[in-house]
Amino acid sequence: MKAIGKLFALLAVSVFVLFSNGQLAAQSRPPVTLVKAGRLLDPRTGSVLAPAAVLIENGKIKEVGPPAQVQAHTPAGVKIIDLGSATLLPGLIDSHTHLLLDVIVPPEAESARRHNGDFAPGLLLAIVESPSKRVLLGAQLAREDLESGFTTVRNLGHSGVDGDAALRDAINAGRVPGPRILASGRKLAQNGKDGYLQSLNPALAKVIVQQEFLQVNGADGARQAVKDNMFYDVDVIKVTVQDDISVTEMTAIVEEAHRQHLKVAVHAGDTASIQTAIDGGADSIEHGNEVTDQQLQAMRDKGIFLVITPTFWGSFFTKITEPTIVMSPALKADLASSDERRRKRVASFTQRILKSGVKFAVGSDMCWFYPGKTRGQASATIFANLQAAGMPALDILRAVTVNAAELLGWQDRVGAVEAEKFADLVAVTGDPIADITELQRVGFVMKGGQVVRNDLALR
Repeated sequence: MKAIGKLFALLAVSVFVLFSNGQLAAQSRPPVTLVKAGRLLDPRTGSVLAPAAVLIENGKIKEVGPPAQVQAHTPAGVKIIDLGSATLLPGLIDSHTHLLLDVIVPPEAESARRHNGDFAPGLLLAIVESPSKRVLLGAQLAREDLESGFTTVRNLGHSGVDGDAALRDAINAGRVPGPRILASGRKLAQNGKDGYLQSLNPALAKVIVQQEFLQVNGADGARQAVKDNMFYDVDVIKVTVQDDISVTEMTAIVEEAHRQHLKVAVHAGDTASIQTAIDGGADSIEHGNEVTDQQLQAMRDKGIFLVITPTFWGSFFTKITEPTIVMSPALKADLASSDERRRKRVASFTQRILKSGVKFAVGSDMCWFYPGKTRGQASATIFANLQAAGMPALDILRAVTVNAAELLGWQDRVGAVEAEKFADLVAVTGDPIADITELQRVGFVMKGGQVVRNDLALR
């Protein structure tokens, strides 16, 4: 009996060893996928490879080329995704968004009662609700962005103390789906506010404001604000400049951020704020609505990016308001007049940017609830808005791929379908150069070699 027992024990050990070795062998082989498409568009050059194949190993692109060439180097038994005649592109990059904010347009009377009445009530509600609830909403919006083809985003504020950093970490750990996120934590602003939150109850004001903003008060205070944000492992520093932050304070912020190897994005709309950002050495200026030609030249010479946010172009506010609230005839007329003025202004703004040679990327600045659309679909409305303003399709495409990757400092990781970069891919059925709104109808999304969405595959 003892001999039989030993024999069974020996067999059990042998089976365990064989099973374990098989598992290790399977785990040691990185996943390999071959993606084939009718066309591959390179945003950097505008050239098209037709047909095209992309070999992906362990989440990164290993080889790109004609199918016959790539398949010659492809091991047997790999997973093949055939997208037929579709056009393959790099994953899209939203350079300015707010994933933890989903503001619903308030009633007309409510808006009329308050400074920044359309935005402030929704922001206040987001701040005072549970941070857990807020980050779970952010997880939903992040997933919706990814499903629409935005595989990388830069989240610039309105996330509470560390909501965007926590969401980033959860996505990176594979706990929830979403795009790659560069998190900024809280915005830096003079007196810890940026014009949205005013006339609050003095018993609560400081606590409320501190959930969303870090105070900049003098050069030393500016440096400390950067350090306080660093405690939450942020990827970028966001600053709001109006007529309150000095060049000295701005310079201190930039110096401290750069010392920590972080870039600085500055919300600056008017000419004076833009100049403060330029003189302080900012890495990017967000919005820049009133930028002058001289400032565009200075930005070009210094390598400062302009991040265009065409959210409210193309009658956006009218479109999100009409299905949500009852509008008076006066409000309807006011919105129509505002839309028309904006159309003329943004057309000139766009042409001046293109003529200046300044580096630019594009961000949705999306923080609004858009009835009938997911967050990703709402973010993608920027493409039609830019086209209507006169921006060529290839420039739009570059602004959300190769240019955006350079802005983030991630040009070695994302923004192009090239060897050694992350396998972040999207595909559309048509030609986005002929019709940029194809990017509003993305049918295939891959992030890091994992298929997120596939409405196009033949097999």
